[in-house]
Amino acid sequence: MNRLFKTFVFGIILGLLGTGALSYFVPVVDIHRERSIIEVQPNGGNVEEFRINLPRDRIMVGLAGSAGSLPAGLDWPGAEQLGDTQAELFKVRNRDNTVIGVASRLANSVDSTGPFIEWALHFPARGTLYAQMDLAPSVEGFRPGVMRAGTRDFLDLSGTIRERFIAGEEGDSDAQGRIELHARLVAPLGDVDFMEPVGDVE
Repeated sequence: MNRLFKTFVFGIILGLLGTGALSYFVPVVDIHRERSIIEVQPNGGNVEEFRINLPRDRIMVGLAGSAGSLPAGLDWPGAEQLGDTQAELFKVRNRDNTVIGVASRLANSVDSTGPFIEWALHFPARGTLYAQMDLAPSVEGFRPGVMRAGTRDFLDLSGTIRERFIAGEEGDSDAQGRIELHARLVAPLGDVDFMEPVGDVE
């Protein structure tokens, strides 16, 4: 079983678990489509920022052998089933601090097919994007990654994702800080119709 297929199957299983936990522990909300806050880049592509405030946007944490699972009393599979895989679910906000979707983050440092860090961001009004991240952060302090797949609004896009943690300040309600995700996405080039030159071209 290659790694991609394993990741796909594993993602489906955790997605089902996460959906069940989300529907049980979090009140149902009707998320309408917020105005997308997107910066257009002069050399092509768009940049969009998502943020997760900690601890209030953390919905679920699953880690084998950990007493800090969330919600309290979560019966997470043991290390013999999932190794040291850590799964987290979050609410996702836009740059205006409005909740626009949910995200899952999977990480495993000793997986038999290779360690991994993966993000899946789901926006009910727009679609889902999936990204694989580098294990080590850059010298600038962010973790780079690549978008591997998307649905609906993200179906034909490609690009990169950057993950960065910003520590909170003392006295802040989100004292742990926040996670920022910067998505730089671009659509494929379509067919370009070139006009026939008029007159002589020197």
